[in-house]
Amino acid sequence: MNSKIRIFTLALMLISGCSSGSNITNTTTSNSNNVTPGLEIKFLVGSALHQFCEEAATKFNQTNPQLDDGTTFSLKCEAKGSGDVITEVISLAERLKDGSLPADDKQFPTLISVDGEVYHSQLIYQMEQIFPGENYIPEIVESPLLAYSPMVFMASADVAQSLRNQKDIYNTLVKTKNYQELDPNNPNLPIYYVHTAPTRSNSGLQTLIAQFTSVSGKNPEELTIDDIQNYQNQVQAIESKVTRYGVSTSSLAKDMVTNGPYWASLASVYEVNVIEANSQNTDNTVSYEAIYPQATFTSNMRGILPNASWVSDTEKAAAEQIIEYLRSPEVQKIATNLGLRPGVPGVELGAKFTPEFGVDPAAQYESLRPPSPNVVAVMLKSWREFAKKPSQVVIIVDSSGSMSAGKLTSVQNTLKNYIESLGPKEKIALIDFDSEVRNPVVVTGTPEGKAQGLEFVANLQVDGGTSLYDAILYGHNWLLTNFAAETINGIIVLTDGEDSGSLMSLEGLQEQLKKTDFSTDKRIALFTIGYGQEGEFNGEILQQIAQNNGGYYLQGDPITILNLMNDLQLEF
Repeated sequence: MNSKIRIFTLALMLISGCSSGSNITNTTTSNSNNVTPGLEIKFLVGSALHQFCEEAATKFNQTNPQLDDGTTFSLKCEAKGSGDVITEVISLAERLKDGSLPADDKQFPTLISVDGEVYHSQLIYQMEQIFPGENYIPEIVESPLLAYSPMVFMASADVAQSLRNQKDIYNTLVKTKNYQELDPNNPNLPIYYVHTAPTRSNSGLQTLIAQFTSVSGKNPEELTIDDIQNYQNQVQAIESKVTRYGVSTSSLAKDMVTNGPYWASLASVYEVNVIEANSQNTDNTVSYEAIYPQATFTSNMRGILPNASWVSDTEKAAAEQIIEYLRSPEVQKIATNLGLRPGVPGVELGAKFTPEFGVDPAAQYESLRPPSPNVVAVMLKSWREFAKKPSQVVIIVDSSGSMSAGKLTSVQNTLKNYIESLGPKEKIALIDFDSEVRNPVVVTGTPEGKAQGLEFVANLQVDGGTSLYDAILYGHNWLLTNFAAETINGIIVLTDGEDSGSLMSLEGLQEQLKKTDFSTDKRIALFTIGYGQEGEFNGEILQQIAQNNGGYYLQGDPITILNLMNDLQLEF
């Protein structure tokens, strides 16, 4: 295998979250677009463009669009994280190449959009490896701009000005740990930082590139593979401030508002997320401000119409009509009302583009350009193996009698995938429980560690009751005893039943968990998954436990559990 193909393979693995290309996650397909009979045009978009696409599609379909020859058609939006958009399109293209999928298969999108030009560049590069010289994905400037939202820092108003006074915030983060180091009048508050995982999220990838750009003093397109090695120590110092990673930029911003400054006091997000955060913050106790770096990614969201064999002439004509509609002034107002900046000149910004909502409508900054795809691949490898903040996660698995039939098999397959996806900076402790809570099996990202984890999974057996609260307390105390400073420490609880037989009460458990909330030095996030049908477990209690401890609650079943756990793994 030559070096070019090796780098491509690495990029595809990392951008897909180091999981199988068939494990497509974060799919959000709407059935509310008022789709009409006739040709259906699938538009696969990144998450930042999701709501705009949905609202525009509803209006568009109500016009009963048709082509010159009378063919009726409709627009259907499907949203994923930008990394997942890349994964799906490349996976489909590979199947087209090997003959396992025909060009007229409905899985192929007619239109594509990602949340920035870094991923757009990656899509061009990776498609070129499959169909060299075919130019299936048009160049960036050939794809019309639909909307954009610059990458900014989001911080509470009481520290925002001191951050704004810094020449370069990323360089400041290399050595600074507390806001009083920036200004003695600032609150005595540690710098807790969040951004999304660069392996799956456009904002996370743009953040990682911006970090290397800042510490190297080079523009992104000037970065070399040697620069990644030379500057990864500084990037690691920035990443040491991270509270949590994640797959959704919007969710991180909302969680920052919900959980307060001891959960996170600084975030790398889109400008639109600051507007959303201040819109969410209805009690007005804390306001948030966008800090615009001197140079940042504009996060251009374009309408990409592939020059590909899977796009027929009829589909192309319909897609061109859709893009023209999405760029019309009336429809562009949908984007600006949502907090996105318009893709065409002359459209006024929405009413929330004001300091009251934390943003500067006339913000000035230099737009960064994408680096070489080869450099991006090495950058992601460096992040995963070196710069990423380490994590230690306890996974508590319900193996009570109600986990019989297909439930246990589904959970075993999910845990197997989680273990096989572990990176060198990640460690988990697996605890299973029924009426009894068993000793943990510690699993690392090494071959030997993964083998221990897979043995645990194979030996899971269904029996007994559900000592849920005792199991959570046991896992919590184990993590507290083995607490690793400078590490993301967390707990994931997967259960399909209500507590029965625990010695610990819910109130007592909550009191114990307060010892490691996010206002303490022992910061442990707790996530819960209710597994199965509603009524089999108490979702309100699981949600309460998670939200009181810096995490969140999800509901899963044998169909969705793999995707839920894949996304949870990105938090750490």
